[in-house]
Amino acid sequence: MKDKSAKTNFQIHELLTRRWSPRAFDAQKIEKEKLQRIFEAARWSPSASNEQPWHFIIGEKGDETFARIFETLVEFNQLWVKTAPLAGIIVGRENLLSNGKINFWYKYDVGQAAAHMSFQATHEGLFVHQMGGFDREKARELFHIPEGFEAISAFTIGYIGDYNVLHPNLQRLELEERTRKSTDEFVFSDNFGKKSELI
Repeated sequence: MKDKSAKTNFQIHELLTRRWSPRAFDAQKIEKEKLQRIFEAARWSPSASNEQPWHFIIGEKGDETFARIFETLVEFNQLWVKTAPLAGIIVGRENLLSNGKINFWYKYDVGQAAAHMSFQATHEGLFVHQMGGFDREKARELFHIPEGFEAISAFTIGYIGDYNVLHPNLQRLELEERTRKSTDEFVFSDNFGKKSELI
């Protein structure tokens, strides 16, 4: 597999340069100890008022949970997710446990848990591919997700696989150079849109 490490403008942690979202996964089963550490990392991510509004539904390839997660995915994602050894859906709790009011930050906090999960997975030699391309209402129906909770994203975890097993269009995506906007485009001072001179 081609080296997909990020070509950064400034030095950052190696885990962050190695993290990317492949579509070609190996069939190798993920060791239970690694999964325990990955979700322990998610457990210790920060959240507003320590509300911890994240929930994960996970299934291993071949089991009923994986099959139902697969059923929620858009066709494009189904093309490649079938090679992944583990799939999941991240669910967020909308209300505060402390007083029942809406938690305006729950999606932000769920995103932080997903980021912690992906960084720990990278440390373990695994890769995470997060997806917005899935049917949230179907997920609610298939997994009996109650009111007050929302399916936010789907994901896969696994060891990197051979991209040649993918459709040619997907192979091209695996080999493309990774790119990002310049920090000048999103780090501002004074007013929104004004490039910061601090970095």
